[in-house]
Amino acid sequence: MKKIICKKTYDTELSSVVHKVTSGFFGDPCGYEETLYVTADGFYFLYTNGGCDSIYPEESIKRMSKAAATEWIESHK
Repeated sequence: MKKIICKKTYDTELSSVVHKVTSGFFGDPCGYEETLYVTADGFYFLYTNGGCDSIYPEESIKRMSKAAATEWIESHK
């Protein structure tokens, strides 16, 4: 997925995965995934996607500061 936020492009195909969390199983309408990425320029973003009954029923990208990314990682260990 690719999204432009504040004139900066966030692209899951061109960025590196830092940490991934999944809930449920493939095809689970309540299941979802959260994946933290970092771009080549050092910008962090969270990609989310899930089933129709999950907390993420649609694909989304949310930019994050390094501090927020570090906090997110710590809360998902």
